[in-house]
Amino acid sequence: MGESTGQRQTGYARGMMPFADHASLPRQLRHPAVRDLAWVLLSPPLLLGGPCPQRHPLAGSAWADEPTRLANWLHALDRDPSLLLEWLARLSSRRLGLYYEYLWQFALRQAPGIELLAANLAIREGGHTLGELDLLLRDRDGDHHLELAIKLYLGPPGGDGLDPSHWLGPGCHDRLGLKLAHLAGHQLPMATQPCSRAALQTLGVVDVTSHLWLAGYLFYPWPGHADAPKDANPTHLRGRWLHRRDWARYQAENPSARWRPLPRHAWLAPARVAADEDWTQSQFAEWLAELDLHAPAQLLVRLEQDANGIWLEAERVFLVADSWPQLPSP
Repeated sequence: MGESTGQRQTGYARGMMPFADHASLPRQLRHPAVRDLAWVLLSPPLLLGGPCPQRHPLAGSAWADEPTRLANWLHALDRDPSLLLEWLARLSSRRLGLYYEYLWQFALRQAPGIELLAANLAIREGGHTLGELDLLLRDRDGDHHLELAIKLYLGPPGGDGLDPSHWLGPGCHDRLGLKLAHLAGHQLPMATQPCSRAALQTLGVVDVTSHLWLAGYLFYPWPGHADAPKDANPTHLRGRWLHRRDWARYQAENPSARWRPLPRHAWLAPARVAADEDWTQSQFAEWLAELDLHAPAQLLVRLEQDANGIWLEAERVFLVADSWPQLPSP
């Protein structure tokens, strides 16, 4: 069957990910929003190199020195998530990227040793908005501009996955190579451009360094093979993708498996489903039979039951239309 959801524990770059020892924590927590927050803070980056320098937003915090303090904070939030839910109630959009940014903002406002100077700082020139700086923060290492991105990319079925431009978003409107080029050529340099000087000076920022934090999942084709993109983090999170026509063969490899679709807002942390909320195999079969043949890519999770009767994600798969990536016009 496909590769299990999770990280491969080989050659981990601790400088890029100071909380590697707590990577399994999102699976232990119960509240959905707290699980997502933990995933945001603890999941590994997709890349280790490439055209965009990366830095974990909490690298200069006291939590990075004592990761157990962060774990204890997350456990306390799981027991009483009211502060987090109050913060998220301000978010009117259900876009995954904005949800991801909001979770980061919540954590950075609470992190010891971090001062969040601004979020989504608009840069204007001559009455025109040129863009936004996702985060400006101050820590023991200085002032930092950080661009955040959460991405899920599907690899090419032909095997040539080394080129980042061959990795597509599930809606085919985004490519890893194009995203990196835009970040390197436009978003990251913006903080050091003359157009940003006035906005930064109002915050007391003179010298700033710019970094990216790119998280998400890479999905590999089935059947077939694709190499990981150049500069991929060996511990990146991963799944499979397959065309609708191949689903019966894929499912036949594990006929007793329990599957269910994940709504877009639940694409971050590994799924956790209570015993009485699980889908039976017949429920999933009915859902699949009613799914339009040209439906957008569907993220499915395979669930396994633990000793307490809770269903936990064991694998995630994108199911795409047979015409993907040549999708019909809406």
